Formats: sequence, C-alpha cells, structure tokens
Amino acid sequence: MSYRPTAKTRARQKAQHESLLKTAVSIVARDGFHGLTISRLARETGIATGTVYKYFDSKAHLCAEVFKRATEREVDMVRAASFPEQPAPCRQRLTDAVTIFAERAILGGRLAYALIAEPVAPAVEQERLIYRKAYAGIFEQLIEEGVKTDEFPSQSPSVSAAALVGILAEVLVAPLGRGDAATDQSLLIGPIRKFCLRAIAFRETA
Repeated sequence: MSYRPTAKTRARQKAQHESLLKTAVSIVARDGFHGLTISRLARETGIATGTVYKYFDSKAHLCAEVFKRATEREVDMVRAASFPEQPAPCRQRLTDAVTIFAERAILGGRLAYALIAEPVAPAVEQERLIYRKAYAGIFEQLIEEGVKTDEFPSQSPSVSAAALVGILAEVLVAPLGRGDAATDQSLLIGPIRKFCLRAIAFRETA
C-alpha cells in the first residue's frame, strides 16, 4: 500500500516550506542571491540539509521560488495603486503606481537590487521576465484606459508600458547597487514621477 500523507502531515510540510521561504527571502535581503545556498538555509533554519532538499532540489529551484515569493507582494502593491477601489483619474493612478514602485524599491534596498538587477541563474532570470511582464501588463491596462478616456494622448499602450518598466528599473538600479542611503535615494522619487507622467501624458502642440 502506497503511503498517503495525512492532513496533519501536509499542514506541517506546508508550514515548513513557508518557513524556509521566509528565511531564504531574508538571506537574499541581506546578501543577495549569491549569498543564498541550500546549506546556509539549512544552517539558519536549524534543520538538516537533506530536509531542505525535500522542498528545493537545487539552489536554482530555491532562488526561483524566493524570487517569485518576493515579487508577488510588490506587483500586488502596484496593481492596487493602479486600480484602487475608489475611482480616481488615470493620471493620479499612474502617479501613485510609479510612486509605490519607487518607494518599495528604496525601502527594499538590497532585496530590491537583487530582484531588479543582480546577475542570476537562468531559472531566476526567467522569473524576472515574468515579473517585468506583470508590471508592464498593469501599466498597459492603465495607459489604455487613459487613452480611451482622453486623459492620455494616443499612443501604443504596450510600448509605453514596457518603456515605463525599463525607466523605473534603470533609474533605481545604480543607487540600489551602490547602497546609497535611503534619504538620498528618496530624492529620486519626485523626478521619476514627473518624468513618467510627462512621458505618458504629454501632448504635442500643432
């Protein structure tokens, strides 16, 4: 007879998986993906290395799971700012979404740099592409709505959205990589916000 895990066993396994992911995210927040290994995760959680391998069969698998977990919350925050429960003009929602992205990146510090720009394994790079596409999809939907309501001039929502994601990542990468103080990084938020709004909402005059 094959073994079938009980509900209690499944719950315990799920809890341990969550605990391992939480600790792994904290390691990446301190030392980046290069500092995350199966053996270190086992050491910091106080369990056997073999037990960690029951949940993650390689470092690449572990890092990909960590990336996915760390980015889900960030994407959700930008989505909530872009499409709030209370109606708001598209310009305001775009401004809020860009602000949230920048503020969360600055708050995240080392973790944000790891998610945005740190050289990573192909499995993690694949998750990074999904992450960027998720942001682009949010901005595309918002820009398309703004064009339809005539808040934004006619443009390609998909191209503009991809450009926004690139701008946000590029402007924030260098300061995050240098480890600049949060107070200095915060000075970037206003210029980033203004640039993005001009890029999307600017209307050419005849």
